Formats: sequence, structure tokens, C-alpha cells
Amino acid sequence: MLSLYRGAATALGPVIDAYLRRRIERGKEDAARIAERRGVPGCPRPPGPLVWLHAASVGESVALLPLVERLRSERRDLTMLVTTGTVTSAATMARRLPDGAIHQFVPVDRPVWVRRFLAHWRPDVGIWVESDLWPVLVTEARAAGVRLALVDARMSEGAFRRWRRAGWLARPLFAPFERVLASSEAQAGRFRQLGCTDVRFVGNLKAAGAPPPVDADAVRSLTEAIAGRPAWLAANTHPGEDAVVLDAHARLAAATPDLLTVIAPRHPDRGAAIAELAVARGLAVARRSLGALPEPGTAIYLADTLGEMGALYATLPVTFLAGSLVPVGGHNPIEPAHAGTALLLGPLMPNNRDAADALIAAGAARPVADAGTLAAAVAELLADPATASGMAAAARRVAADGRAGLDRILEALDPLLPGETGR
Repeated sequence: MLSLYRGAATALGPVIDAYLRRRIERGKEDAARIAERRGVPGCPRPPGPLVWLHAASVGESVALLPLVERLRSERRDLTMLVTTGTVTSAATMARRLPDGAIHQFVPVDRPVWVRRFLAHWRPDVGIWVESDLWPVLVTEARAAGVRLALVDARMSEGAFRRWRRAGWLARPLFAPFERVLASSEAQAGRFRQLGCTDVRFVGNLKAAGAPPPVDADAVRSLTEAIAGRPAWLAANTHPGEDAVVLDAHARLAAATPDLLTVIAPRHPDRGAAIAELAVARGLAVARRSLGALPEPGTAIYLADTLGEMGALYATLPVTFLAGSLVPVGGHNPIEPAHAGTALLLGPLMPNNRDAADALIAAGAARPVADAGTLAAAVAELLADPATASGMAAAARRVAADGRAGLDRILEALDPLLPGETGR
């Protein structure tokens, strides 16, 4: 089956090229860097040992940042190469990777392109996040002598059942990983059943998430523009959630007419569509992407920009972390927890269930399920700043505790790293 996959990936080169062109037209690929998706390097390889870290998209790449930063600070002999597959993750890495670390788009899983990528970068170690596994990339990397590790390894129950039924295909894909650091004990059991031999749970990389960067000037200007009005944040919304947030706003505004609701869509290019949705409900909207700040009459402030979540979390006392009312997996709540905001979380958070449960258990977050429960929770916390402040402090404590797991993750990875031994 793996041979058939490789043969198809080779034969379908023109079809894959056409697919990439369509993705460029839709803004899903960076036209200036599309060659990287074909394995063509975007810059020279520095001399010396190189550690390759791969993450699928924004959430996974942000989870990698603490690991990259620690390796960069403690092992100056190593070059850090981070690959991701999306335009938004590339933009995030451009802002947040430490000096000296390199970002490239991961090559599409076609043998000739993967070999070109590996021949240029010659990684000594490959550290992949979660389970974004591509058959050609995995097997070619192992054939090239790259030592592979999987960190924060996780997969859904459905994916696990499918892989277990196809054990003959799972074994060659999972066996090349010398060390698998699962995101929980339950996840560790799944990877053992799929043929991974050295599987451990030593800590959760997402629980060790780095604090988001906070622009003090942005916090000051937003605070001044809000001017003491009751305000809350709906962060990282996806299609289907914006209407729920607007419904919650309507319920809240009935009793609090000067309420300001801030919506930060996961994908800022959705700003215009969300604005239309709000205007259709008769709500006054201001958009940050157009240089606007909220005015006294603004009901909905759209923070449709990149790189400013830290400032929003630090400014707004209550945050509903979206991606949790629609089935997209949920977003990592540790990043807003670092910033100190009371958290509200929907029920659909399979990718970050452990962190969500830890925050709820600590009194740092509360569960919500729909517009009604969301509005009720926001109303209660805006009316009781002391409780919101206590939740924010508890969130910071949970986030700080999670950082200790990073030491154990680094210790488990240390034997695989090239060059100097011992951290």
C-alpha cells in the first residue's frame, strides 16, 4: 500500500501542481515561497548539526515555541529548522521564532520533492508535533538517517480505530519514531498499540506554552479607547461561532447597553464577513484591520489582525476561547491563561482537553455551551470583577505549573540530539 501511495504521489505531479496553483489563488499558499512546497530551499543551510521541528499549523507551531526557544538558548551549536504547512503559521513563526531559527514550508508529500528537501537540509533529528504524519516524509527521513521523535503525540478515537484496523500500514509509518512523547497517559496507550516501542508521557507541550507577546502600546491605546466600558473578548472564532457570539451580545446588551464585544477571528480574512453579519443585526462595527479603535457607539470591535492576541488577552478581563463550539478541535487555553484573563470554554476541545480540564478544576475557567450560557457567564463576571480577577490569577498559576513539564520533555529528547551530550 505504501508503494502504491508513493507511485501515485509521483505520477500525479501535474495534478499536485495544479492544486497548488488553486491554493495560491485562494490565498492558502504563499506565491513568493511556493517553491518550498516543492522542496526547493528558501535559504542556505548553516554549517553544523541541525534539528528539524515540524508542526502542521498555527496551534501546533505555537506549542513548539517553548521547545525551540529552550533548545536555541541551551544548545547554541544546533541550528533550528521549523517547518509548517499553512500561510498563517508561517506569518506567526516570522514574528515569534527566536533569532537564528529558520522557517520553511514543509514539502508536499511527493518523493522527488521530499528528497530535495532532505538533501539540502540534512537534518540530524526530526521532532514532529502531534500526529501530522506524511508517509513519504516519514519514510524518506528515516531512510536518510534522520532520528525521529514525536512530541505531544495525540490522535482522536476515530483516527486511532482506523489506524489500528490498518495495522499493516500503521507499522511502517509509526515504527520509525525512536521516541514518542504522548500528550497524556491515555494517548500513550494508543501509540503503543500502533507499534511504537519507546512511548512515554512526561508532560504536555501545550501545557508548557509560552506567554504570548504583549504590545504595551496596543494595550494602552485599547484601554483608553474602551474608556471603562464593560467589555469582553471572543477569541479565535470560526464560522458558526460568530453568530453565537452576536446572539450572546444581544442578550447582554439588553441589560448593559454600553457593552463592547471584541471578536478576534481565527482567520483575520474573515473580518469583512463577520462585519456584514453584525451590521445586518443593526450593530455598529469598527475593524482593527482598517486602523479603527472602538468609539463610544461601537458595539462590536473586530480585531481582524495577526499577532495581537496577547494585547487583547491582557486588555479584556473575560475571554471566551472559541474553536470550542464547532468541531475544529479547540485551541490551546494556556496562552490566554498566561496573559491573565478569566476563561470561558466550549465543550468541543478534544485537542486540548487536558489543559481545559486543569483550568476548570483550578477555578480558572468555566464551561459554556451556547449563546445563553455564554451570555450568563459573561454577565456574571463583568458584574463581579473580583471573581474575574481571581480566575485570571488561577489561570496564571496553572500556566506557570505547566512550564515544569518542558524540562521533562527536553530531558527525554536529549539522547537523540546531535553534538554535545547532556543539557
